[in-house]
Amino acid sequence: MAITSEAPRTASRHMWKLFVYSGIGAFMFFVPLTIAGRNTIMLDHIVTFLQASIGPVLPYYALAVIVAGAVYPFVTGTWKKSVVEIVFSLLKVMGMIVGFMMVFRVGPAWLFEPGMGPFLFEKLVIPVGLLVPIGAVFLALLVSYGLLEFIGVMVQRVMRPIWRTPGRSAIDAVASFVGSYSLGLLITNRVYKEGKYTARESAIIATGFSTVSATFMVIVAKTLDLMGQWTAYFWITFLVTFLVTAITVRIWPLNSIPDVYHPEATPQPEEDVTGRRLSVAWREARETVASAPSLAVNVWTNVRDGVLMAMAILPSILSIGLLGLVLATYTPVFDWLGYLFYPFTWALQLPEPMLVAKASAVGVAEMFLPALLAVDSVPVVKFVVGVVSVSGIIFFSALVPCIMATDIPIPLWKMVVIWFQRVVLTLILVTPIAFLLFPA
Repeated sequence: MAITSEAPRTASRHMWKLFVYSGIGAFMFFVPLTIAGRNTIMLDHIVTFLQASIGPVLPYYALAVIVAGAVYPFVTGTWKKSVVEIVFSLLKVMGMIVGFMMVFRVGPAWLFEPGMGPFLFEKLVIPVGLLVPIGAVFLALLVSYGLLEFIGVMVQRVMRPIWRTPGRSAIDAVASFVGSYSLGLLITNRVYKEGKYTARESAIIATGFSTVSATFMVIVAKTLDLMGQWTAYFWITFLVTFLVTAITVRIWPLNSIPDVYHPEATPQPEEDVTGRRLSVAWREARETVASAPSLAVNVWTNVRDGVLMAMAILPSILSIGLLGLVLATYTPVFDWLGYLFYPFTWALQLPEPMLVAKASAVGVAEMFLPALLAVDSVPVVKFVVGVVSVSGIIFFSALVPCIMATDIPIPLWKMVVIWFQRVVLTLILVTPIAFLLFPA
């Protein structure tokens, strides 16, 4: 929305919102602080504080969100829109049943093994159930007052040629790595619905930038005893992940997704800037501030979207995630899937190629599972598996339900194809690096 000739002076008076509101949002998402010996972003500190202070209440809060999420598709009628919706709606009901079993401690003994129900409920369901709605409050400050547009113009010459996304998508990438993939997807969905991303751009961001956070990477590194190489592990994972994305955006199926805007949005494509980049960035930010809704309306809209996303995610984590864990623990399904990757792990001359292949396959169920399989392996294998678990990006216990909860038009089968492509490319790229870091 352009500013009229009478408006620039008025708009300039409101530019404090860019610095104050966006600054608060950026601080909450991107600035790590050490509090009580724990170094992470402020948003994560808030979630940790709530878990510590009202811990006994949180299982019931999570259960309430799960019940609402399981019932919602049937109340709104969305459950019958497609076969995929029917399946996911039934899985949410299954997740609700598991949720009741977890909260009230009833059910078979295997469900309460530490690596089964308790892992999903305590390590994923409760933190995500808090993080998404609370993060939505600060998301309103981060994306609605010009910062997105300002940064977008400044980094456009990097983002567009390499990843074929607008410059503003840099915010999504950083939000996922330092915050949470669920928050990154919340940003992506919001911006797509506003007409600032096309369907293809939003699909690229959702499947190529929505990594697990650095916090999850720390858990993976600790499990694999890689904290001694933490800096190398973090930056190599970061670089490999986005290099893989640069390749997948150029091949099918991502390059076949229509480059069209949300049907209910007014297209707002990012201007292709060729000169005076700073002045154009400032102008874009000023126009956004001038057209921004009130703070109360903005926060309410984002919190509503955040609650709906949490309702969609939590029951799916307890159904799809649990199913993946059961298959990985008690059946040979992932041994069979491992044969898809065995030719690559064998050709790359990795130690224990079948183990790496199985670990690569099991990551599609839950990103933390590969680390559990490789915990007793040699350092080269641990490093490769640690990077693959993050760079694969797509996993059914949480990310797939997250994407399905958005308006981003990417079918489930295409996500599976992209996951396979990402795993193969990651293995090819990271294996030589791992051999350099851990020579025999």
